[in-house]
Amino acid sequence: MATTDRFPRQATTLALAHALSAAERGLAVIPLSRTKLPALRSPHRDEHHDDPRDGHADDPAAPPCHGECGRPGHGVYDATTDPVRIRALFAAAPWATGYGIACGLPPHHLIGVDLDTKSGTDSSAALRELALRHLFTIPPTVVVLTPSGGRHLWLTGPPDVVVPNSAGRLAPGIDIRGAGGYLVGPGSRTAHGVYAADPGSAHLPPAPCPPSLLRLLVPQPRSARPGGQPPAGGAHGRGLIQFVLAAHEGQRNTRLFWAACRAHENGIGTELTEDLITAAVHTGLTAREARGTIASAARMTAHRPAP
Repeated sequence: MATTDRFPRQATTLALAHALSAAERGLAVIPLSRTKLPALRSPHRDEHHDDPRDGHADDPAAPPCHGECGRPGHGVYDATTDPVRIRALFAAAPWATGYGIACGLPPHHLIGVDLDTKSGTDSSAALRELALRHLFTIPPTVVVLTPSGGRHLWLTGPPDVVVPNSAGRLAPGIDIRGAGGYLVGPGSRTAHGVYAADPGSAHLPPAPCPPSLLRLLVPQPRSARPGGQPPAGGAHGRGLIQFVLAAHEGQRNTRLFWAACRAHENGIGTELTEDLITAAVHTGLTAREARGTIASAARMTAHRPAP
């Protein structure tokens, strides 16, 4: 048992060191378990809307908490570059053996292209075919090798474009990690092995996403306003609206909350509120649910400590 007990401590120490190193490069991180899931469970898992710390006690229609309660355990919403907060997260999860890197956040606005091998398809060949068809080339960039033989390509996006997560939408075996998602960081140990930086790319920064590929990753715009009027907030506002409109059932509140947070952080929260509500209603939320989620995002961004 001594050896079994010692291994997690060593793995946690290494994961913390890698996470702190990533944070120094401006990458927001969270601790992960051996299953690649966030290591900290939700503090609301046993609550039934009866905890006043939620800010929406006894209101079953209220949006889920994304960290407003001040406690850890909100997945990618806990991601931070603050070394003090990172150490606190890992201290609360001594079983963590890896770390996740949040995508879509400044300064890098990271986009992950996950070339999977488990589906039995040649995802690398599929990406090459897409590149030939749409006339783009993947530039030299960070490549992370997965235990299953796959690869994660790290790219950066422009700050005014929101790239959503997707699985197999571009081609079988190609998953995209964008806003609200995370990548398993190199050095993480999972139940299937260790994620490692490709030695040939270890010295490289994430490269900008080719414009032709970026167009494939962003959902086609659909007007959220009557009469086809463009949403407020310019290009960034349009990107956030597109992100909300692309939501499927089960992710509508999460996408709306994320978009509202980004809008408030960029100073366009108030003017974009009605467009966000309209987009959310288009996905199936009620106006009341949408307003509650947006208000929650406004409160959180107003009190969020600086990274």
